[in-house]
Amino acid sequence: MASTWGREEEPDLAALKLLEAAEKAFIEVGVSAAGMAEIANTAGCSRGTLYRYFKTRHQLHLAYVDRAAQRIAVRVRAGIAGIEDPRERLTEGILGAIREVRRNPGTAAWFEPSASGMAARMSRSSEVVETLTARFVSTLFGPREDDPEGRLRALWLVRVILSLLAMPGESEAEERALVERFVAPIPAAGEG
Repeated sequence: MASTWGREEEPDLAALKLLEAAEKAFIEVGVSAAGMAEIANTAGCSRGTLYRYFKTRHQLHLAYVDRAAQRIAVRVRAGIAGIEDPRERLTEGILGAIREVRRNPGTAAWFEPSASGMAARMSRSSEVVETLTARFVSTLFGPREDDPEGRLRALWLVRVILSLLAMPGESEAEERALVERFVAPIPAAGEG
């Protein structure tokens, strides 16, 4: 295989290249069909090299979700930075996260009908929900480490976002109405 995968490769850079290859494979063949062999082939490395960085497919998926959540959180945080009203900020944050997932072909692939089983299994994984909570929702809406109520709120918000991605509304307007009516009335962190 290509010499770019030698032992001198920086581990963080190599892992990043493998996650980019995974994303490309998710887009090209779908999340369910993108096994370790397919991802290694897309990366131009051996499966052994891939397994050196990610011991299992599940571990690779968790790393992908973590990286995607970080990137989405940065964009959503920028989009809601000037919003003072906590309910409007919450609504725009949730809808912004959904838009960002749908805009990126790699993350959108997780919610394609052909990948619905994979997305459902991953979204039921406590590791995935915890990763999304830690990397995304908690950085946008709280909670602090010492706020158990805020942590529960963040876990619930992750499930709301995943639900709307897995079972989209008829339109963005319908999704906005659902969030405004049934999610935004919940007190935001620090409101009581």
